[in-house]
Amino acid sequence: MDAPVKTSRTDIEWRISDHPVAYPDAVAEMEARAAAIAEGKAGEQIWLLEHPPIYTAGTSARDQDLIEARFPVYRTGRGGQFTYHGPGQRVAYAMLDLKRRNPDVRAYVHDLEEWLIQALAEFNVKGERREGRVGIWVRRSDREDKIAALGVRIKRWVSFHGVALNVDPDLSHFAGIVPCGVTAHGVTSLADLGIVASLADVDVALKRSFGKIFG
Repeated sequence: MDAPVKTSRTDIEWRISDHPVAYPDAVAEMEARAAAIAEGKAGEQIWLLEHPPIYTAGTSARDQDLIEARFPVYRTGRGGQFTYHGPGQRVAYAMLDLKRRNPDVRAYVHDLEEWLIQALAEFNVKGERREGRVGIWVRRSDREDKIAALGVRIKRWVSFHGVALNVDPDLSHFAGIVPCGVTAHGVTSLADLGIVASLADVDVALKRSFGKIFG
């Protein structure tokens, strides 16, 4: 059962789904909510959820980056390339009224990145941006790995889709794709970094850091 939570500071609804949500259902609900926000019929929402194991292809996805279709593949209208979603990964879909906040797509993407960086900092993980690479990265002893992805779509200045943070997913599932088109680097998670954290722990960090970035 989903648990809507109102925040008095921002008047944003935080919705948490306790069970994996089918991707087509999530997209349909996001599109409906975004349309309602644009029409002034609904408030902003952050939706925290997991998906069953799937691959999604953004508008820049290249067919050759789908190495093995181990799981269902969905073509989607968000920006970006191929990514994986599955249990143990916290997906945060952000339906925000950018016309009211700040109608600047680059600034919005920068804020999403900062949201992830601030949330990771609560677990003493230093997340970093990389020029020419989408997502948030962490330095390892001999390499850099991606710990979070983002992909957005904006319609009538309302955002949807959002970010995905690897908490404790099966990292072998990423092997079926070239994540975000990057072959020279790997993927990691909080668990892979030796950090024990539940999805609920991550939700608390995301809520707290969201307030710092988006108000």
